[in-house]
Amino acid sequence: MNKDLLIGRRLKRARETLGLTQDEVAARLQTAGCDISRGTLAKIEVGIRHLQASEIEAFAKVLRMDYKDILG
Repeated sequence: MNKDLLIGRRLKRARETLGLTQDEVAARLQTAGCDISRGTLAKIEVGIRHLQASEIEAFAKVLRMDYKDILG
């Protein structure tokens, strides 16, 4: 399976576990200094767009994840 898709599924699962919508996560990422829209988040979650190294820290903070949980 595509690595981007696996990462996207992990992020989606974490988002849903926290009960957050894509809009809410995108807003929190932007507040954390990571310029990701809801549309971009949707693409990341389905593996169309890969996660940039500079974005991992913001996702980890917003979704309360460890880096290894994001990257597998």
